Amino acid sequence: MSGGVSPAEQVAAGDMDDEAARFCVQKHSWDGLRSIIHGSRKSSGLIISKAPHDFQFVQKPDESGPHSHRLYYLGMPYGSRENSLLYSEIPKKVRKEALLLLSWKQMLDHFQATPHHGVYSREEELLRERKRLGVFGITSYDFHSESGLFLFQASNSLFHCRDGGKNGFMVSPMKPLEIKTQCSGPRMDPKICPADPAFFSFINNNDLWVANIETGEERRLTFCHQGSANVLDDPKSAGVATFVIQEEFDRFTACWWCPTASWEGSEGLKTLRILYEEVDESEVEVIHVPSPALEERKTDSYRYPRTGVVTPSLARVATGSLTAELPPPGSKNPKIALKLAEIQTDEQGKIVSSCEKELVQPFSSLFPKVEYIARAGWTRDGRYAWAMFLDRPQQRLQLVLLPPALFIPSPETEAQRKAAARAVPRNVQPFVIYEEVTNVWINVHDIFHPFPQAEGQQDFSFLRANECKTGFCHLYKVTVDLKTGNYDWTEPLSPTEDEFKCPVKEEVALTSGEWEVLSRHGSKQNFDMFVSHYSSVSTPPCVHVYKLSGPDDDPLHKQPRFWASMMESANCPPDYVPPEIFHFHTRADVQLYGMIYKPHTLQPGRKHPTVLFVYGGPQVQLVNNSFKGIKYLRLNTLASLGYAVVVIDGRGSCQRGLRFEGALKNQMGQVEIEDQVEGLQYVAEKYGFIDLSRVAIHGWSYGGFLSLMGLIHKPHVFKVAIAGAPVTVWMAYDTGYTERYMDVPENNQQGYEAGSVALHVEKLPNDLGPVVEPVASMQEALSPVVEPVASMQEALSPVVEPVASMQEALSPVVEPVASMQEALSPVVEPVASMQEALSPVVEPVASMQEALSPVVEPVASMQEALSPVVEPVASMQEALSPVVEPVASMQEALSPVVEPVASMQEALSPVQWQMSLGTSEDSQHFTCTIWRPQGKSYLYFTQFKAEVRGAEIEYAMAYSKAAFERESDVPLKNEEFEVAKTAVSHRPGAFKSELSKLVIVAKAARSEL
Repeated sequence: MSGGVSPAEQVAAGDMDDEAARFCVQKHSWDGLRSIIHGSRKSSGLIISKAPHDFQFVQKPDESGPHSHRLYYLGMPYGSRENSLLYSEIPKKVRKEALLLLSWKQMLDHFQATPHHGVYSREEELLRERKRLGVFGITSYDFHSESGLFLFQASNSLFHCRDGGKNGFMVSPMKPLEIKTQCSGPRMDPKICPADPAFFSFINNNDLWVANIETGEERRLTFCHQGSANVLDDPKSAGVATFVIQEEFDRFTACWWCPTASWEGSEGLKTLRILYEEVDESEVEVIHVPSPALEERKTDSYRYPRTGVVTPSLARVATGSLTAELPPPGSKNPKIALKLAEIQTDEQGKIVSSCEKELVQPFSSLFPKVEYIARAGWTRDGRYAWAMFLDRPQQRLQLVLLPPALFIPSPETEAQRKAAARAVPRNVQPFVIYEEVTNVWINVHDIFHPFPQAEGQQDFSFLRANECKTGFCHLYKVTVDLKTGNYDWTEPLSPTEDEFKCPVKEEVALTSGEWEVLSRHGSKQNFDMFVSHYSSVSTPPCVHVYKLSGPDDDPLHKQPRFWASMMESANCPPDYVPPEIFHFHTRADVQLYGMIYKPHTLQPGRKHPTVLFVYGGPQVQLVNNSFKGIKYLRLNTLASLGYAVVVIDGRGSCQRGLRFEGALKNQMGQVEIEDQVEGLQYVAEKYGFIDLSRVAIHGWSYGGFLSLMGLIHKPHVFKVAIAGAPVTVWMAYDTGYTERYMDVPENNQQGYEAGSVALHVEKLPNDLGPVVEPVASMQEALSPVVEPVASMQEALSPVVEPVASMQEALSPVVEPVASMQEALSPVVEPVASMQEALSPVVEPVASMQEALSPVVEPVASMQEALSPVVEPVASMQEALSPVVEPVASMQEALSPVVEPVASMQEALSPVQWQMSLGTSEDSQHFTCTIWRPQGKSYLYFTQFKAEVRGAEIEYAMAYSKAAFERESDVPLKNEEFEVAKTAVSHRPGAFKSELSKLVIVAKAARSEL
């Protein structure tokens, strides 16, 4: 790219372009746009819904049969809307000259897995949000290959079925069997015991349980939770991953079965073990989220650990004054511990006893610097439990082995603890077998595969991926010496930093170079087949089965050979045009990659408005050679409407090494925009159709944050910012994510303040154009209504006091209205007179006195009573008669306007804070999303748009959440809706500090976009 051209110079040049060279995007009605979006989604659904996943190979024992394996997986059969359990038969022989397409076969016979009416339990709904699940039906399953047992959640219950094992393979679909229970509430995270598939574990009410599938016996193993519905009264859990662990570390379980059993005593009792995490969140902050769906509780309560403390600048944002009472400081993380649950069973499979065990010394004493348990499990032989420990800065990771003998029965007294500790051999100890240290951060992954350890052998070998050694994630084969010490476990221990650390005997790099081994690979001791997903920017996903071929005595040099196809690439949607990938060098000599969606209506010499779609944060890579027609289909839709769409992976994106990603360390929001702007300059110069005077920036989450930062720091480049779910105050975000990249606020106050949008709102442009004519703010727009009175309620009291109920009265007016646009236009439209403002609802009538006389007889003069409100109206008779004529009560008629807020001025002050509105002839659209309370429910203002040619508001509507979803066919994400309601439930002054999840459009176009 060429250097030395500033964005401002580029924009100035763009402003001087001949108007005739500018491509004008065709305007569409809302119904037209909705039709376009629905059509695009329907096309993408045909592609994404069919991809199978979660595979399990089972080898068939019949050597004379035509098939070598049965392959199980989850997928969506043709004509179905639910994920289900499926299987395919893999032949022993295939013809090289022909493509074999495996048929998908149903395992389950006419089984509905989705709950009736789609109603999930609260626990299931929260887990679906954490996993970002968009599909319905069976979304996961557990499988025991030796017995052929399948276990899965469906329809708010648990089910099981069998295929293979001693019962042989089925030939027709089967009916799964429901597992009945005496427990109240959902049974979460079901897992089959690998050592005895008659047993399975599950979580119920935040405690760990086991049950016998064959006998129905259930046993509660832990007693952390007391069953209280109040989060404040019941902070402990067992076997449940906390919010931060799920959201920021992608660990969704907190209990792990030991793969082997042990036999003890002359009675031949079998011991089964479960490693689990116990959590105490008593010191973690509780937030309360109002929920209209919870009429009996009014709010939902959650534990949410915010990072750090409040700095003076952040306090000023939260309270408007340095002397005001500060919000509470950031809460602590949960207290954690690893424990064992053991059950003993007799020969008939009956549970004889159960026992809770804890480490011989407190977890916090053995591992004082451990803040997070990122991963955990067991070695294949069951000799050790293992865990990945992280410190709070997430710059040191330890891989630790824990022998079961290190756990003792949970004592009730110190004397019992000492007696149990005395029985632990002195050479039994934790082993720190591997350590990673960095000054950037640790990216947690799943790649850890221990090798079997021979009896009596002291060496321990495993495969591990490490990113800290070279800055790129590569595979290593590591061998350590499990050297033991001599510990008296009855006495308190103060371990040193290198306590329990094992000497590394050998570490061999299996891969190398400036590229990265990706995580989430499968592994198996013995296998000869695997499944591959493939796609490219121009090819939708396909799924193929490969077979390893070569001599068995040289397994490392076996080559993959295509065997069969499970799914071939579908045809792209008719209007899909794949993006073009490009790369360029920045002025800092960093090579960056991007992709561009060219406008489908591209014409030589014409300049097109451009949307810069951005994420820009860690752990995400947008630009790669994979199919984009599913998750990012909306970008193609924008291109089909005439926009150019640009996507750039700047410094901070992943899979290009830790140094590249670590450019954001302690300075989020301070380096990313420069890369994006340089990329825009490059594509404008290279392609020639980018109109740099009409550029919008748009993104979600971190991309929403960067959209606002782009508008703050580069207002001459970006004319519009569409920010979805942005973080506006990093201090208010969770500990696990924020501290990984930004440290704690005490150590990085400058970084937190520079990267918090809320501290820079004064830099947002004020020249928003004719968003709402003819006022400079929403407060001014409504001043004819709200200024004359302390509240609308007071102003109308002479009329509305005699009336008992308002809802019935308004129904004749409101129910027939097809769109709340008409109903609310008197409130939101900028008007020259009150008569104009009310005209869409209250069509002028001939006589006000006659219409109001039944209601206002106690009032000597209606004009006098309402004069504070109706001064702009020449005739109040004409303005209000259609409202009061159909109703028996004026109070009922006007309550939708006056009841939601004590003061209209107070209700709209947050809008005034976040933006000031103005007029301009060339502004084209403005969008803003606001929530505010209305009695027991919530009023949802969405897509407040002004399509301005003549300053006419084309679209504005307000609905309750349920009504919005019913009318628009667009479901609201619970997390967005809930957080937004939290923001408005606080005092107005605190609203400014609660904006981190609101959808905000901060600026309108100066010129047509």
